This record gives sequence, structure tokens and C-alpha cells, in this order.
Amino acid sequence: MRLSVIGCGYVGLVTGACLAEAGHDVICTDIDGERIAQLQAGGIPIYERHLDQVLAAGRGAKRLSFTPDAGEAIRGGDVIFICVGTPPKESGEADLSAIDHVARQIAREARSPKLVIEKSTVPARTGVELRRALTAYSRNSAIQFRVASNPEFLREGTAVLDFFHPDRVVVGVEEEISAAELREIYRPILERKFNCPVHEGKCPPGAEGAFLVTTINSAELIKHASNSFLALKISYANVIADICEKIGADVEEVTQAMGLDPRIGTQFLKAGLGFGGFCFPKDIQAFIHLSESVGVNFDILKAAERVNKQRIDRILEKVHKALWVMKGKHVAVLGLAFKANTDDIRFAPALEVVRRLLEEGAKVHGSDPEAMPRAKAVFPQVSYHADPYEALQDADAALVCTEWDVFRQIDWERAGKQMARKLVIDGRNLYSPRRMRELGFEYHCFGRME
Repeated sequence: MRLSVIGCGYVGLVTGACLAEAGHDVICTDIDGERIAQLQAGGIPIYERHLDQVLAAGRGAKRLSFTPDAGEAIRGGDVIFICVGTPPKESGEADLSAIDHVARQIAREARSPKLVIEKSTVPARTGVELRRALTAYSRNSAIQFRVASNPEFLREGTAVLDFFHPDRVVVGVEEEISAAELREIYRPILERKFNCPVHEGKCPPGAEGAFLVTTINSAELIKHASNSFLALKISYANVIADICEKIGADVEEVTQAMGLDPRIGTQFLKAGLGFGGFCFPKDIQAFIHLSESVGVNFDILKAAERVNKQRIDRILEKVHKALWVMKGKHVAVLGLAFKANTDDIRFAPALEVVRRLLEEGAKVHGSDPEAMPRAKAVFPQVSYHADPYEALQDADAALVCTEWDVFRQIDWERAGKQMARKLVIDGRNLYSPRRMRELGFEYHCFGRME
């Protein structure tokens, strides 16, 4: 099928590349001309595991192309995926101006009927407004636009694998033909009928992901409801961790036992520095705003958001208690991205930690496998090191903020000999408290017996 993708950020680029790998002809565009030029030249503007392989395969098969001309992309596809950003306003409400802009572009540029799909995360009833905008700005009343919602459930760091092996594909539609068209788009993926670069060949056999057809309003709500529930689990685990610290229990023992109940599960019951990234924080805010706009009190989400923001205070309390005076202290911050296996620093807890440390006069030395260029643009005064051992040289303290494998595997016996003081504040509970004590470290973490 001929597909167009508008927006080449994390969602749009993965969506376009993976749909091309599944056998479709895909043309992608973005308002950022430099990004498109980089993609046309064979570059990749973001870091995402396996994405380089998928992009190379799509370009090589001539099924994937990029253009700065949105009109060309709109006219070239029978189906258009909208993958633009919906950042939060100060009120928490999702900013849908980019969606509106794209709707007006589609209405003006389309010369044939189009199925327009919301891939961006949007609040419920956005589909109604999208259809209204397409109709209002269309220059040809004979051209028919159909609207659908197809929320993404891609985790940064595993987005390509998630796209090729979805646990569910949700499509919100108003017409049966739209559902049939979307089923055909995803058929090669659901039936594993394509060469998967992640597995370097045919995907291994496995259960076919569920294809769920809902109303557009329900599909839009599913993404916010899913992300908000996962965020709730993280904040719940963090409150349990705080209780464990007060009474001398171990949060990992508690959450492991909880997770053995199949009704609960172990995923996202992880205590530590809390969640960040572009999805959870903004989706919670948008969901709270939506609930208030329809007269529903969603205080439980407000509490989860409040708990998450307090994690920065909690880790800095541990730093202050250990270091006493921050001014002039060499602090190594290990991890700058909001999570491992991505270079995304948006709403990263680590960056808020860095900001607070700098305000108090600390000398911050940062290390991250992928996110340092982005972090440097925000905090040029930080010293950056590709090698974490260089960041730890003469450090008064090490703060672990992102759970990269390279940090899990640090030789702390070696690192301890380089540090000015053997002090580790572990914001991700990566290490054994007993082992760190055996190595002579003063070690602080979240909710575990230290």
C-alpha cells in the first residue's frame, strides 16, 4: 500500500521505517528541514536500537523515501499517518496545534480520498475535531476523508521490536472499510510475513498480536489509560520503598512477592528515581485535564504525579545527608537519558538532578552512552565523559540515574580506587547493598536495607 507519514520523530520514524520493512511504499515528511536532509543523506537524527538496520533496508529496497515537501507526501499516500508532537501546555492540556496544522495541510493538498490516521497520542474526541478540520479546509468537497485512531505502544529503546511484535494493535474507526484497510496494513506484521532485521531473517513463530477494533474515542482513551496506569504502578512502588526505608523492610522483596500475583504482575513495580520521558509525564497531565474538563475527579493520578516529582527531592536528600556541603564537590552523574537504550532527555529525572546540583555549586561530571550531545546543549557547563571511569575520577560521589547496562557492569573495586570518596547514591537500585559495603562503599539506594 502507499502510505505517508507526517512527522519524523521517535514515533514517526519508527512507524515509517517498519511499515516499509513490512512491504509498503512509505514516504515521510517533517517540518524540520534539517532532519529531512539528514535522513535523505542516510543519517539518523535519533538513537533507537535496530532502527539503523530497518532504515537501511527500506532505503535499499526503495520502499522508503523522505521529502521536505508535505504536499508531496500528502498526495503520494492513500493512507496518512499523523505522528507529530502533542506537548503539554502549562495547564497540562495537550497542545494540538501541530495536529490542526497537519489537518489543514492535508485538506489543502489532497487530490484524492484519504484515510487519515492519528498515530500521535491525543485526548479523546480529537478525532471529531480532526474530521471537522479536514472538511472545513478542503478545497474540493468531492474528496472524502476518513479518520481513524491507531495509538502507538512503542517503548523507547525497544520500539522496533515492539512494532514488529505488538501485543495488540488498536484501531479506532467509524467505518468497516477503515478497519479492513488498517488490518491489511498490519497483516504482514501480525502474520509474521516479512524478513525482520531484528532477527536477521524470518521472525520466530509466536502468538499473533491482538487486532482490536474500537470506536475512535475509545482508541484515543486507551493510550492515556494504559500509560497512566503504568505510571501509577511506578509511583506505588516508590511509596512502598519509602515505607520500607522507615521500617527496615526491602522493597524488592515486597514487590517481587506482589508481582507473583498474576492480577498484579512484576513489570513497572520498580522503585527508584521515578519515571520521565515524553510519554508518561505529559499523558498523565493530559488525562488529568481531560477528566477535569468532563467533571470527573482523578485525584489518584494527581497523587502519582506528585509522588514522581518528589523522587528528585528524595535522591537529593540522600546526597545532602552524605556530602553535607555541595559547593565545590565533584559529583559524577551516571546516566542522562530518561531511560536506558535511548538518547531522549525530555523530562529526564537525571537532568533535573543535574540542574539542582549545579544550582548548589557542585562540579558535575556526566556520562551516558548516547544522550551526552543532547544534554550538552542544555547544560554546557557540565563536564562530559564517554568513559564512566573518567567521570568517576576524583569524584566525591557517584549518582546513578539511568539503568544502562554499561553502568550495571561497572567494576566498583576499580572505580573506588579512582574516587576521592567511596560514595554511591543509586537512583535505580542496580547494585547489591551487601556487595557495595564489602567493597568499602557508603551506598544509598531506594527502599532496600542498606
